[in-house]
Amino acid sequence: MTKKELALEIIERLKEEYPLADCSLEYDEAWKLLVSVRLAAQCTDARVNVVVKELYKKYPDVNALAAAEPEEIEEIVRPCGLGKSKARDISACMRILRDEYDGKIPTDFKSLLKLPGVGRKSANLIMGDVFGEPAIVTDTHCIRLVNRMGLVDGIKDPKKVEMALWEIIPPEEGSDFCHRLVHHGRAICTARTKPHCERCVICDICAQNGIGGK
Repeated sequence: MTKKELALEIIERLKEEYPLADCSLEYDEAWKLLVSVRLAAQCTDARVNVVVKELYKKYPDVNALAAAEPEEIEEIVRPCGLGKSKARDISACMRILRDEYDGKIPTDFKSLLKLPGVGRKSANLIMGDVFGEPAIVTDTHCIRLVNRMGLVDGIKDPKKVEMALWEIIPPEEGSDFCHRLVHHGRAICTARTKPHCERCVICDICAQNGIGGK
């Protein structure tokens, strides 16, 4: 089985197992996803979802958050860890959205990458979830699972994993596939315990069991 064939089979099986391919970060406006994904670095999505409720209660829109001092933002987001740097990036980012984009987020990948605190993972998430564009989000779940499954071979660098996956994942499937990897990584193919292969829907084709793609 080639890596592309393996990828297509895994995509179909994960679709059946996790029909709802949704982002676990809660948001109802695009700029809020931008904030949440910055806070999610080295923090759980569940904690971010709790913290942002207070943040948005005090600063309900881009202009309000842009007007806040980084220290004020830090007071609220500190539970997410790395409070000072995250608050600084969020403040700078919101001010750019206010001053250059009329309070909206840019619609192209390169412009997103120029925003403070936005890397390829964040930009891909926004392109896929907000704009419905082809995207591959190489978060820790994605990197761990695609290596275990045999879709990539010992690649840990996020950009290199992303580039390798673009070669074998149909563009229209990338965003949902990565969301399903998060669900699968939390429920079955876990990081801190032995993977629950006995309950895995791709166990028989996984490189973890000596199969995988070539």
